[in-house]
Amino acid sequence: MPSSPTWPEVPRNACVVIPVGSFEQHGPHLPLDTDTQIAAHLCAQATTGMDNVVVAPPLSITASGEHAGFSGTISIGTEAFATVIVELVRSCDWSTGVILVHGHGGNFEAVQRATAILNSEQRNIASWWPNIPGADAHAGHTETSLMLAINPNAVRADNLDVGNVQPMSEIQRDLQTRGVQAVSTNGILGDARSATAKHGSELLAELTNNLQAFILSAQQQWSHS
Repeated sequence: MPSSPTWPEVPRNACVVIPVGSFEQHGPHLPLDTDTQIAAHLCAQATTGMDNVVVAPPLSITASGEHAGFSGTISIGTEAFATVIVELVRSCDWSTGVILVHGHGGNFEAVQRATAILNSEQRNIASWWPNIPGADAHAGHTETSLMLAINPNAVRADNLDVGNVQPMSEIQRDLQTRGVQAVSTNGILGDARSATAKHGSELLAELTNNLQAFILSAQQQWSHS
């Protein structure tokens, strides 16, 4: 792994890319830092060979209140995480802007709050969220396939299982009011049993290309602002 740069090695027109993950349950078969591993991997791959980009250490403990009740989950909550984002972006005024690369959908509200504040301050911030048509919601086929491609040794293959496979529209209310444990005793929203490293690699290639295009577009926009 390359060492972190010194400050004179960082160009003043660089943009900062921050992987945003979580530390929360991902069923009986995936590690607690699954979202962080995925976000960090995508950032590393997408920025390889790219000029004027600094990839920051990942934000690995964020807002995971919906997973309360499962052993291992650690969360700082939506309000605190929104404040963290605001202060991090303010600290990057030396850069052209900050791109948050998300691996955890539960941070959406915190990101919205922080972005509204930062936009009102005329600071440059952008968020990239992975878009995978047909993906299941949590620790199922999609995330397990990604992890089999990124870090197969971290996947407990003997514990692959199926959770709640109902459409999100049918469980959304219970999820929001009572959390994941109310709709899935094993913490899975989907079916991990069909996951494959091949499918994970295909998804990673597509996501990496999408993220790279997003970063290049933000760089171009901010360089002319």
